[in-house]
Amino acid sequence: MVKLKRMRLDKKGMQTFLSPLETDVLTALYKLEKARTREIHRLLGQRRKVALTSVAVMLDRLHQKGIVRRAIEDGRGGGHYIYSPRTSRHEFEESIVDDAVNKLINSFGPVAANYFYKRFSKKE
Repeated sequence: MVKLKRMRLDKKGMQTFLSPLETDVLTALYKLEKARTREIHRLLGQRRKVALTSVAVMLDRLHQKGIVRRAIEDGRGGGHYIYSPRTSRHEFEESIVDDAVNKLINSFGPVAANYFYKRFSKKE
């Protein structure tokens, strides 16, 4: 489960929690399912200009946040990190929503709980 440190409410989707480059890197990783830094960089390079080192830093940040896994695979030239998402995109987005709702309830208590009850018990 993802723990939010900050949210940008003026953004949509994963960018409410992640930087634009982190979002692009994670989206590319969801497409590839499992990849090395260079493969993700190659895929991102089709849409935007980004340095290989920037992609490596973003993958390290996503790993530190617990969003992606990494394993070492031996290859030509030594070991390489292989990255993969820890969860499906849907599960990741659901965990962001869950954490945000929990923070609202913990911060505002009965007011937030009552609001959610009123908002979602309406018949539409």
